[in-house]
Amino acid sequence: MSMESRVRDLLQVLEPSHLVVIDESDGCGAKIKVEIVSEHFNGKSTLNCHRLVQEKLGDTLKEIHAITIQAYTPEKFAARQSS
Repeated sequence: MSMESRVRDLLQVLEPSHLVVIDESDGCGAKIKVEIVSEHFNGKSTLNCHRLVQEKLGDTLKEIHAITIQAYTPEKFAARQSS
């Protein structure tokens, strides 16, 4: 299973309304970009949203050299899309 698939599967617990996982390392899974929208982020700071994503990735995170996380509430994502 690819790193993209593993990350996508692990983050389903956050019930994302939008989830994009991109392997930016030419297929080796060392550099991953995640864009996720979830109501689980409501009322949380950006730092706490990132921590929640990292927590859900668990030990898989140890296999990733670099990760970029863009975590949004549905409202912030909608505002971002309309601007």
